[in-house]
Amino acid sequence: MTRILILGGGFGAVYAALRLDRTLARRADVEVTLVSRDNFLLFTPMLHEVAAGDLNPADIVNPIRRMLKRVRFVQGEVRSIDAAARRVTLTRDVRQLPLELEYDHVILALGSETNFFGLADVAEHAVTLRTLGDAVLLRGRILESLEMASLESNPDMRRAMLTYVVAGGGFAGVETVGAINDLVRDVIRYYPRLSIDDVRFVHVFPGEFVLPELGADLGRYAQEKLRGRGVEIRAGARVARFNGTSVALDSGQAIATGTLVWTAGVTPSPVIAALPCKKERQRIVVDEFLQVPDLPGMWAVGDCAAVADPNGGGFQPPTAQHAFRQGVAVARNIEAAVLGGETRAFRFTTIGQLASIGHRSGVARIFGFKFSGALAWFLWRSVYLFKLPRLSKKVRVALSWALEIVFSKDPEQLLTVRDVEAIARIAVRLRAVQPAA
Repeated sequence: MTRILILGGGFGAVYAALRLDRTLARRADVEVTLVSRDNFLLFTPMLHEVAAGDLNPADIVNPIRRMLKRVRFVQGEVRSIDAAARRVTLTRDVRQLPLELEYDHVILALGSETNFFGLADVAEHAVTLRTLGDAVLLRGRILESLEMASLESNPDMRRAMLTYVVAGGGFAGVETVGAINDLVRDVIRYYPRLSIDDVRFVHVFPGEFVLPELGADLGRYAQEKLRGRGVEIRAGARVARFNGTSVALDSGQAIATGTLVWTAGVTPSPVIAALPCKKERQRIVVDEFLQVPDLPGMWAVGDCAAVADPNGGGFQPPTAQHAFRQGVAVARNIEAAVLGGETRAFRFTTIGQLASIGHRSGVARIFGFKFSGALAWFLWRSVYLFKLPRLSKKVRVALSWALEIVFSKDPEQLLTVRDVEAIARIAVRLRAVQPAA
């Protein structure tokens, strides 16, 4: 029996599993297993639309068990990888029970985690936007701040409650600040005691302009569009501290706020740190076949892999369009390794990049051509609707977008502090339930 493990639940992992589901997983002498913390594939490019209320959480997730027919699925948290023994140690379910899986080939597609750059207070108090829960929680937190502010008589405290700081000038930061700015401006009409003049959005990032990946022209265009929608731009600044009530910038300026959205950086999964292989900025360096040199049977794709860019030098960016193509390519090469075929070098050039900046506006660079405004926003939605897996999800999203044109957003909280506390209590009780000896 040849055992193939796929570690991760993102684009690289799931698309590798989909390929193997149609090929090697059909064989009686091959066992393919996908290990993921979540039992669904999250379509992360649309995450900010859930936070803004444009889409429902279920619209952008696809259940892995429904997508795969022959590949075995295990929901668990990868804790360590023993490359010498070819063994992976997991913990499963909320009880965190240990589980070990052995492999002949393993695909590392563990993705990345939020990088707080050693700012412990930011890690404790800030809101992130990496998971579906983050998006739902961010929306609930913003609406909760509106509810609290509507009953607050102190004008200074009310203004602090209605101040939102977003850190990070990349795609996640720009799309998030644009989306939640639209959300607040759309729903504040339902709070007659509040004025839009009390609302303040501050975008903090270290560069000269946002979206440096798209170039200065599009970055400055996006920046001015955000400024025109009332977002204060703090270019060349970094968050130094956040205690839950005030954000301190490295310039010494303090911003009274209870909401800091942190999108300022990511780092590869800490699981790969202990692997005895070459790394580039904590990402595993792979060869042109996506295999880890000197570690037979180990392959890596996605955010945790440093894949050389044969065109411009350096390494390919950790984006979704690269990850899912790497996933298909690595699955094809594993097929060749198992069946005795010839492995093929991975070659791919970035097609383009798009960003939604709110208020039906966007920026894009596709095949070297630049787009901005409503056309770029339309391209953003068209491209990602096409890329969204499964027809049923495409239809749901298209209908939601169509209804959005006619109806305004509703100020409902899908997740409250009470819900979070209840979930924590349930988890504590479940962890106390241990298997019989």
